[in-house]
Amino acid sequence: MTECLHTGMDATALPSPCFVVDESALKHNLEILASVREQSGCRILLALKCFAMFRVFPLLSKTLDGICASSPHEARLGREEFGKEVHTFAAAYSHNDIQELCTTTDHLVFNSFAQVNRFTPLVADLTRKNGRCIKLGIRINPEHSEGAVPIYDPCAPGSRLGIRKKGFPPHFPGEITGLHWHNLCEQDADCLERTIKAVEEGFSDIIPRVNYVNFGGGHHITRPGYDIDLLVKLIQEFKKKWGKEVLLEPGEAVALNAGFLVATVLDIVSADMDIAIMDASVPAHMPDVLEMPYRPHIVGSAPPGKKPYTCRIGGPSCLAGDVAGEYAFDEPLKVGDKLIFTDMAIYTMVKTNTFNGVQLPAIALLSEHGTCPEIIKQFGYEDFKSRLS
Repeated sequence: MTECLHTGMDATALPSPCFVVDESALKHNLEILASVREQSGCRILLALKCFAMFRVFPLLSKTLDGICASSPHEARLGREEFGKEVHTFAAAYSHNDIQELCTTTDHLVFNSFAQVNRFTPLVADLTRKNGRCIKLGIRINPEHSEGAVPIYDPCAPGSRLGIRKKGFPPHFPGEITGLHWHNLCEQDADCLERTIKAVEEGFSDIIPRVNYVNFGGGHHITRPGYDIDLLVKLIQEFKKKWGKEVLLEPGEAVALNAGFLVATVLDIVSADMDIAIMDASVPAHMPDVLEMPYRPHIVGSAPPGKKPYTCRIGGPSCLAGDVAGEYAFDEPLKVGDKLIFTDMAIYTMVKTNTFNGVQLPAIALLSEHGTCPEIIKQFGYEDFKSRLS
């Protein structure tokens, strides 16, 4: 369990725990996204909430048109490191947020008309002073759910995200030039097709008033089997019908299956079955495993009972639920074995925390033609302490 799938990389050469991003996998995803972009004529943004490893921004910016941010910090990172257009959406902004965003963002998307009315004069004043042009947009709620997990469904009943049609004022603000929605999560183009239909039925009087429409994220474009032809067709048809520019803002599709988390077995304890305690923490290093929830794949493993030895894999923290799941292996695990979790570039590095003071994973990059990853960043006590008072 020391050889990394797809790379031939020896995991024993890495610090542990460690995130490893595979450049060749990123390039594979970018080739697919470039094809979609070329065929459909859409623009594609990187969602930093999912993947924000700025070391690879120069590579990503060769294909993608910019980034979408959810905060002033993300917008600043995109402005400084990506070097292309910056779109920002948040459920609500403070006065200080707007002041900072007016120096970094190109498209500012609001979640309510109250905030549009409150901040449009400030944006206009600041852009004049800064000599910048900022386009304003609004997020709509199509009230059409496609997501299976409530925590990731922006159109669930009671959602705070997006303006419902009944929330539109009689007079549409002329400053608004963009329309944005987001309701998908790891889904195929058929879900987008139904969503577009719902948007066209509910907002047919609004679409003509804007210049561009952002279809949001959640499009699993680079997943094997995704219906790319349908996606391209939907974008082409929407552009032809409405005469509007179309944007997509995937996160997972950019870095899907492009990363690994390497961990080390520290101990084997017995309960109802063997439990391997590793130096990576599920809530601290891969919290989506608990939030989604899902069972991440480990290289060389199989579902419980499908190989001779089955055990439970858990982390070092005091949380009783710090457990990745149950896995089967060809032989019993032992102290010092490396565990390599796959698809760990997305929603991992951006969500890590220092719960229990657990060591943050190092970050490494495996070049397209290399076998020895470059260690980009390592973390220590000062990183933990600096987040406290």
